[in-house]
Amino acid sequence: MSDHSHDKSDSDREQPLVQHLLELRSRILKSLIAVLVVFAGLFYFSNDIYVYISEPLRASLPEGSTMIATEVTSPFLAPFKLTIVLSFFIAVPFILHQAWGFISPGLYRHEKVIAIPLLVASILLFYVGIAFAYYVVFPLIFSFFTKVGPESVTMMTDINSYLDFILKLFFAFGVAFEIPVATVLLVWSGVTTVDSLREKRPYVVVGCFVVGMVMTPPDVISQSLLAVPMWLLFESGILFARLVRSHELDETGQEEPS
Repeated sequence: MSDHSHDKSDSDREQPLVQHLLELRSRILKSLIAVLVVFAGLFYFSNDIYVYISEPLRASLPEGSTMIATEVTSPFLAPFKLTIVLSFFIAVPFILHQAWGFISPGLYRHEKVIAIPLLVASILLFYVGIAFAYYVVFPLIFSFFTKVGPESVTMMTDINSYLDFILKLFFAFGVAFEIPVATVLLVWSGVTTVDSLREKRPYVVVGCFVVGMVMTPPDVISQSLLAVPMWLLFESGILFARLVRSHELDETGQEEPS
């Protein structure tokens, strides 16, 4: 009898695990389908999308200079690769919605109250970071690069090299703009406190410029264009973390520890 009960208990524990894995597989497949659907709608315009994305560089090129393709397959693969990445970026809200649907049943109500605004903010900040890179950073750094080279050298950038370059910057600025969300999460989860983060401000400023040096081209302009927004976003994260912390303390009636 006891052996039978033990086997039944093990089966009950395995069943929820199998159900969770099946649900996870289902949500991953839905996310992949969403990316493919977006890609199918954009593929016809892949060349136009590449032309639009390359506009900041082409506008800075000297008269008579053009972008080139050094490989036979580049004219097809570069726009194709860009369209896939763009499809993923566009599908991010749906992908995060699927992720939220998977983890939300395990959260308490007060956790959901904080998690939902953070989820929405993370999506918006990621898009804002990409837009900032395209509309502010790219024109400045491409104008700088095209003017500092020797006059005897004609700049003709390979389309694959350009794509790899901008995707790296898109990712760097998109992730960098998530700093306020990361700051709030660190304080909310109890990993650190607002006062502790404020005390570490000088180290954070230095760290921002180090990240700017690593993630951007080796020039002061692009490094500063990443480092300064990162520092400002860190400051805004501290502000929002303090507001969230004060709201939680008001609900629980506790006093904030000194």
